Amino acid sequence: MRAWQYMGKQQPIQLNTDVPEPVPSPTQVIIDVKSAGLCHSDIMYMQMGDAVMPFLPMTQGHENAGVISVLGSEVEGFQVGDVVGVCSSGVQPPLGMFTPGGMADKLAADYRDLARVPEGLSYHLAALGTDAGMTSYHAMAKASGGIKPGMKVGVIGFGGLGQIGARVAVLAGAEVHVAEMKEDVWPLAESVGVKTCVKDAAEWTQSVNPLVGGDFDVVVDYAGFDTTQKALSAVKRGGVVVMVGLGLPTFTVSSNGILGKTIVGSLGGTPQDIEEVYALMLSGDIDPAYEEIAFEDVAKGLERLNANEVTGRLVTKVAE
Repeated sequence: MRAWQYMGKQQPIQLNTDVPEPVPSPTQVIIDVKSAGLCHSDIMYMQMGDAVMPFLPMTQGHENAGVISVLGSEVEGFQVGDVVGVCSSGVQPPLGMFTPGGMADKLAADYRDLARVPEGLSYHLAALGTDAGMTSYHAMAKASGGIKPGMKVGVIGFGGLGQIGARVAVLAGAEVHVAEMKEDVWPLAESVGVKTCVKDAAEWTQSVNPLVGGDFDVVVDYAGFDTTQKALSAVKRGGVVVMVGLGLPTFTVSSNGILGKTIVGSLGGTPQDIEEVYALMLSGDIDPAYEEIAFEDVAKGLERLNANEVTGRLVTKVAE
């Protein structure tokens, strides 16, 4: 079968055409992959791969949707022909890092990590809903403690995740503000109900006493560069900062700015989160921006992601 694989030694991702098809364990299904999303995490995985991947080459791709073609002996609740997405933070170790991912014709996935795709939802949206949808939704709707009408919410980074997280907060009735360096995406942010956009979250805190904080109830940081302190300064006492993005491996914050506030690290989500995102996508309440690329162009797509040249997400059609 075809598969985009990391070969090791910091080599670019490679399309191999003679990769053995996966064989399911008792609790796994085999999925004929229809669509796969591209993610900044794919780049991070390959940068770290030689030190942590248990074997090489490693098939990449952790945003996947397709059709079940084979059932393991202990699989319950699913049938051949079911259309599913795969949770990348569930029972099975992370796809593309510790187990083969779905930038391939076929994928082996544990049935407990599957989310049912409702009839009428496209494969591309189903793929995006598994990571970009699940991760952004879980951070905003659940890790934050819940968004309520009238809350003031900040979103740092209006990329593939931030666009969905911001919309989730708008749907919950919050007043949403975005910090995003790329001004060309501000109209997109405004179109999903965001009230204001700024280039730098520091603009939220220019006249704020760092010992007291700003007036935001929640700030979700989908970037994770030099933004954590700015998020902490923006939230009021009793406020919550949710960290999602991993733009830098470490960050520094002022210790006196933490007092009375909460920092939460949000990692992935659950199959239920994915299905809740699917329902919002099917209704049209969430309609993320994305671009389809050819399967043969995955390497070029990752280069564009790395160069910050993508608005929204990239997805590739693996099969009809």
